[in-house]
Amino acid sequence: MIRKEGSTFEVPTELLTTTLIEISNQTTASSMTSSPSSRGAGFYFHCVVVVIGFVGAVLNGLILYALIASKQHKKQVLIFNQNLLDFISCLFLFTMHTVKLCNISLHGARGYWLCMIILSEALSLGPLLGSFINLAAITIERYVKIVHHIWAKKKLRKWMIYSLIPFTWIGGFAVGWGWTVPTTDVIGGVCYTLMLWKSHTARLAFAIWYFLTFYVGLSLTFVFCYGRILVVIRRQAKVMASHTGPGGSNIAEMQSKKMQVKIIKTMILVSVLYIVLWSPGYFHGFLMNVFASAAVGDVGFYIIVVVGYLYNWLNPFIYATNFDPVKLVLLRLIPWKKNVQPVESFEMI
Repeated sequence: MIRKEGSTFEVPTELLTTTLIEISNQTTASSMTSSPSSRGAGFYFHCVVVVIGFVGAVLNGLILYALIASKQHKKQVLIFNQNLLDFISCLFLFTMHTVKLCNISLHGARGYWLCMIILSEALSLGPLLGSFINLAAITIERYVKIVHHIWAKKKLRKWMIYSLIPFTWIGGFAVGWGWTVPTTDVIGGVCYTLMLWKSHTARLAFAIWYFLTFYVGLSLTFVFCYGRILVVIRRQAKVMASHTGPGGSNIAEMQSKKMQVKIIKTMILVSVLYIVLWSPGYFHGFLMNVFASAAVGDVGFYIIVVVGYLYNWLNPFIYATNFDPVKLVLLRLIPWKKNVQPVESFEMI
């Protein structure tokens, strides 16, 4: 047992994890006391994550530029917010693991605050969880606009959509900081983060809530909403085909439907990527906390963490290849693609 400011905390000898992020910190905590020159698995893990964070920030930055250049940041505000959250998360991820590679001595007030703010992953965890919340918001927004089109046209207002943006940021940082601050401290010059739970019950309750909210809840939201959306889109396509005369259908309506399908396809791919890449971390953390099983070695931990971090790194490729306004702007950045047609003013759906 370890004492902190008069309180007793439980530090499990088996280093039970709560989520993917906690696996990262617990398996690398001991490496903070050793020199990077030892070139252990932890050192190479930090190097890989630094690269992922840097490249992810650059790629998401390009997507943000493309959204602004195509004026989609005003029309698809939640998609813009999604990429902004991913960009900030990757930037903080790069910063945090760069600091870890510096092997800074954690003593005194400076070491404590460095642990609490940077090494605890509080900064990167906030926008990361915010991006998960925002992904659910995009899904529900698409669902309402397409499945309940008439109601949305009468009742849904822009301010309602814009109000979701601060909610995703506040919600993400509230969960992230509320989770990290009470369970983090410097002990013996080592930053133990997301480990110092006051009781096994508290850790177990949070693990179950986190798994049900951010994995089961989000997965069910994606399946239900996009399943209904695809059914409605197929029905609309059949109706339009039956009403297409010799002169063809309305061109503007056809372009709007095409853009709608492109956006849905893009967000479905992003949602599937989330489920695929984060599943190993969610299941491992849940099994470790609830059933005290599924333990893997350090290398297995690192692989699980890297797979999860690849989510924010791969998202930009989906937008670049499937979202036409972004694709056209990025193509025009290539020197030998200067003759690409100008970006059109796509209408908001």
